[in-house]
This record gives sequence, C-alpha cells and structure tokens, in this order.
Amino acid sequence: MEDARGEDTPMGATEDPQKEDQLKGLEAREQWANKTEFLLSMAGEIIGLGNVWRFPYLCYRNGGGVFFIPYFVFLVFCGIPIFFLETALGQYTSQGGVTAWRKICPMFEGIGVASQVIVIYLNIYYIVVLAWALFYLFSCFQNPLPWTSCSQKWNTVDCHTYNRSLPTDWSDFHNGIDRHTNHSTTLQEAAISPEEEFWLHRVQRVVNDDFLGPPHYDLALCLLLAWVICYFCIWKGVKSTGKVVYFTATFPYLMLLILFFRGVTLPGAGEGIKYYLYPDISKLSNPDVWLDAGTQVFFSYAVCQGVLTALGSYNKYNNNCYKDCVALCVLNSTTSIFAGFAVFSVLGYMCHELDVPMQDIVRSGPGLAFIAYPKALSLLPCPQFWSVLFFLMILFLGLDSQFVCVESLATALTDLFPGVLRKPRRREILVLVIAVVCFLLGLPLITKGGIHLFKLVDRYGPSGTNLLFIACFETVVIAWGYGHTAV
Repeated sequence: MEDARGEDTPMGATEDPQKEDQLKGLEAREQWANKTEFLLSMAGEIIGLGNVWRFPYLCYRNGGGVFFIPYFVFLVFCGIPIFFLETALGQYTSQGGVTAWRKICPMFEGIGVASQVIVIYLNIYYIVVLAWALFYLFSCFQNPLPWTSCSQKWNTVDCHTYNRSLPTDWSDFHNGIDRHTNHSTTLQEAAISPEEEFWLHRVQRVVNDDFLGPPHYDLALCLLLAWVICYFCIWKGVKSTGKVVYFTATFPYLMLLILFFRGVTLPGAGEGIKYYLYPDISKLSNPDVWLDAGTQVFFSYAVCQGVLTALGSYNKYNNNCYKDCVALCVLNSTTSIFAGFAVFSVLGYMCHELDVPMQDIVRSGPGLAFIAYPKALSLLPCPQFWSVLFFLMILFLGLDSQFVCVESLATALTDLFPGVLRKPRRREILVLVIAVVCFLLGLPLITKGGIHLFKLVDRYGPSGTNLLFIACFETVVIAWGYGHTAV
C-alpha cells in the first residue's frame, strides 16, 4: 500500500480507516460524541471492584507503603505501555479486539480471539458479583440489618455475636468461605459470626457436596435485574454508553468520598490506616510480593481483554490517545490508593469498637465487601444509610466494568461481520442475545454449589497467567511482526 507521497506504508496505516468502510458500502461506524464520553467509559472500565476490595488488602499484606515500589515498577514498564498499545491499536485501525489484529498482522489474529475468550468469561461470572451486591442492597432496607444477629431462620447453633466479656478466637471467627469449601472441615469446628452466616447460609447457601442444585430464585432475579440494567445502558451502542457513563463513572467517586470522610473521623481510624501503609522493607525480597503487584496491574488496567481496543476504536483517528492513557492510568492508581484510606479507616474503627486485632478481620475480595465491611458499617449510627451507600458504590463500580465488557464483545462480533450486524437495529438484537446467553450460563453460579464454580472460573479463566501470555504475544507481534506479515 502506498501513501500520498508514493511511499510504502504498512497495512492499516491509511489516512482514516473509517473511509475504507464507506468505500466498501458498509454502514458508517459509530464514534464517541466527544472525548469526555471516551474518558469516562475508559475510567468506568478500569476503575472497578479491584480498586476497593483487592488493592488495599495487597498493600497491607505485602509490606504496606513498600508495596508501592513493585506496583509502580510494573505499572511504568508493563501496565501503561500495554494500556497505550491496545488503546492506540483500536484507534489506529477503527476495529474491535479481533479484526484489529487481523488488519495489522493476520497471522496473529488469535491474540484477539484469546482476548475475547477472556471477555466471555468475564461477562458470565463478573456480573454475579453485582447480583450479590443487589441482594445486599435490598436487604439494607430492613431494620435491623439481617446480618447483625443470630436470630434469623438461616442461622445455625454455631452462630455467635461478639461479646467483650467472652474471649473469642477471631482467627477462627473470620476464616471466610474457604473453610466451608474444604470438605475436611465442618461448621461445628468454630464459632461463626452472623455476617458470615448471612453470606454462607442466606446468600450462597453453600453445601459441601458435589450437587449444584437449582438456581436460587431470589439471586436469579437479582442477576436478571443486573442484566436488564446492563442491557439498557449499552443497547444503542456508544451513543447510549457514552451518556450513561456520565453518571455511572462519577457516582462511585461521590460514594467513596462520603465513606472516606466518614471513616477518617471515626475513632480507631488512625490505627487502621497505619496497618494499611506501615512499611516493611523485608517484603521486597519476597517474589510473591512482585507477583501480586504484577497481577494487580494487569487486572486493574483491563489489559489483554480486547476492551481497550474496542473503546479506542470509536475515537477519531487523530485523537491524542497518549495523553488520555497517561491521565487514565494516573487516575486509576490514585483511586486505588485513596480507596485504601476509606476501607482501612472504617476497619480500624471496627477493631476499636470490638477490641479485636486488625489482622483477624482484614481480607480481600468478597470477604471484604460482603463480610468484614458490612460488619464495620453496622456499628455506625444509622447503619442502613451507610450500608446503602456502600453497596450502591459496589454496584456502580461493577456495572461500569460489566457493560464495557459486553460492549467489547459486541464490537468484536460486529466488526467480524459488518455487512450483517451493522445494519439498523441488528446491534440491539446482538446485545440482547449476548445478555440472554450469558445470563443463562451464569445461572449455575448462583446455585448451592455455585461458589465453587465461581472460584474455579475466577482462578483459571481471566487468570494472571493467561493475561501474561496474551501480553507477551501482543508486544512481540507489534515489535517484530507488524508490517512484515500483513499483505
């Protein structure tokens, strides 16, 4: 291919890729109405649950403030470059996660296919977390909160509320769901908090056998509601997505700010923040610390999932995405650090009120969002109000990431079959099909044994190892394959 000066240019390096579609008689491809919509959509995707329930815990576990060293090393040398690479690839080719690689290096189109497999996993199981959040949100309107006492019908004889006069081994009291998915242990081996019993016996209804059973109807309705919300956020393409993110991408920040200012004014907040940031230099010699830092960067920045390529593909061809990417990366990491102050200040208050060691309640993932943090909020005056704010924040943080993942898959399929799927209203049908199929595939995750499947998919689907392989292939192909295998 030659440019206007008669010089050879690689495949995909046209003056404006959108003109190619016009020449082929295809429907015009959508674009963002303005840069703000693009930035908010990107921010909504990369700033999610991992910023709130994983990063603060990793800092605490891996040396406090010292963890920032390996984290920023991976961010500068891996996270930001790959984040920019994928965004620029989409903008450069105006193609989704699969056809962008076909256009610049057809031999390695499989990179795009692999990234969409990751997205399919995410579309199926990530939204289950939103179903849990909706279940908790609806439960917040009860007085008292249903997870604060042992008098509910789902409680067992092993349920015990904390009593200062009775010494309790809180390391057993808050072991989390792993204890109950281990067939060699039973619920009778230790006292269990009402928050944990609500999570295990009311929400999950965990069983220790291999029988999944039918989906729980209440969780199924919450999952359906989550999909309905997601569908109507994106059914019109980037025209609707770009408008929705004005609210969904900014509202969690308002909730986080409210929780932060409330948290730091509570007694014991200083102790909690100390545990969050207390530096332990010796941790730097532990390879697991560096592994955690790299994994967090890959997950938090949504690289190797084709999502960034899909969002970048709706940019104008000459947009300065380099500045956009740097600004978004700074925002993401700043949000993670700031969220740690909000989380640990409230957990510090919980330790102060109950007079228990911090190390016995600090946890990551669902254990923080659905056991430890609800307990801490229940100790505040007007706990229903603070619980509603918290679960609204969890809901909107997850929704942003979820509907952008669906958008990524829809974009990839539309660009694979533009002559069929770009026609009016067919995209709406495509998104509906994706939503229905993923909803049905997600139903086994909300059965009695669904938590086992959830953990299995989470560990081996969009795992750090898979993302690392895709990232290595991406960088090698861009550096050595682009311009040589394209024809």
